[in-house]
Amino acid sequence: MSVLRAASLCVLSSSSGGNCSALLLERDRGRSLVLFDAGLSPRRTRLMLREAGVEGVPIEAIVLTHLDRDHWNPGWLGRASIGTCVYLHASHRGRAVRDGVLHPEARLFAEPFEPTPGVEVASVVMSHDEAGVAAFRVAVRGLGTLGYATDVGRVTPGLIDHLADVEVLAIESNYCRAMQVASNRPAYLKARIMGGSGHLSNAESAAAVAEIRPRRQTVLLHLSRECNTPQRAAEAHAHGPAPLTIARPDRPTGWVPLMPSPGAVVVRRLAAERTLFAPP
Repeated sequence: MSVLRAASLCVLSSSSGGNCSALLLERDRGRSLVLFDAGLSPRRTRLMLREAGVEGVPIEAIVLTHLDRDHWNPGWLGRASIGTCVYLHASHRGRAVRDGVLHPEARLFAEPFEPTPGVEVASVVMSHDEAGVAAFRVAVRGLGTLGYATDVGRVTPGLIDHLADVEVLAIESNYCRAMQVASNRPAYLKARIMGGSGHLSNAESAAAVAEIRPRRQTVLLHLSRECNTPQRAAEAHAHGPAPLTIARPDRPTGWVPLMPSPGAVVVRRLAAERTLFAPP
């Protein structure tokens, strides 16, 4: 078996226009990618991968948080190459079949799984609209842990416990409450976003980060283009426990490395024992 030498995260794009992040795995036998969400078209994904400097690196797996169009672009249904599996939470299968978006290479998960050797993904299901959303704790053998949480609706003790002390935390910071309230959006949309089954505000996200305590880096996802700004998100997270990267809709972030930190071995062992949490 090839040995993992390094791993790093790049958010290719994150907004209501499409979300996709790439985990780059470097082994003694070459490099590969695992995508978290595929809300960009295959063509735009390739362009963003080229801009991120990994054009042509094979995509081993796509791991989906949920099936909203900005997280799972139907253009992938006939485009993912043979050998690229799409991992979908078992609770989302009904919607995938009903909407005609179940990928032919789909694999269902509820318990922890390995989309590629040496990378374990454990999930917790959070409230988001009707079907919920999966938030991930990713343990890369010998290198560290990644938390990935977007569209989670509200912060719960289960989410905090699931992601506690990861090295790198990628979490949504969707809207500024003042901008949301003052916007011309219809009342029903504001209620959906702010009602506990939609998205996290900057303040809610910052409070979650303070409890999760990422050890190396915080990456902010899914900023609203209408009801947030990078400056407002940065101000809300100014006193966070780790350096801050803010994802954009128009270009990839830099590569954020996963590196082990004190206590990382214990954290990875605990991650392997976690079971599914029910939605709140």
